[in-house]
Amino acid sequence: MTMHHPLLEEVVRNDPRYAYEAYEFTFAALAHTQTLLGRKPPEPEPEAEVHHVSGRELLEGVRDLALREFGLMARTVFRVWGIERTDDFGEIVFNLVQARLMSKTEQDSRNDFRAVYDLDEALVKDYRIVLDEAG
Repeated sequence: MTMHHPLLEEVVRNDPRYAYEAYEFTFAALAHTQTLLGRKPPEPEPEAEVHHVSGRELLEGVRDLALREFGLMARTVFRVWGIERTDDFGEIVFNLVQARLMSKTEQDSRNDFRAVYDLDEALVKDYRIVLDEAG
């Protein structure tokens, strides 16, 4: 998932609350969410309105991808990256918007990410292992 982008390094320097990896994960979660919602932009020029996801939609994608990638360690990984609540993803997204690495609509705000779900509940207490019984 490493993308090593000089502008991203600058974003982390400007707001060191969050690890570089938290920003990379946010990009991956955006792509994952767009795929889940059938809004994956074609390369190279996506139409922003058609592929836009809301803060709540992105947070659902964050939860899904975190559980797929990290399982029960997702909450621990987020803590290491400086993420304590869903609001932190709003801060990350708006840092990326300010750096022109992501875009937003006029309706988007940091409030869209405020207390959407409890990370402990969503990533630990509600965690379920799904066994594939077809195999």
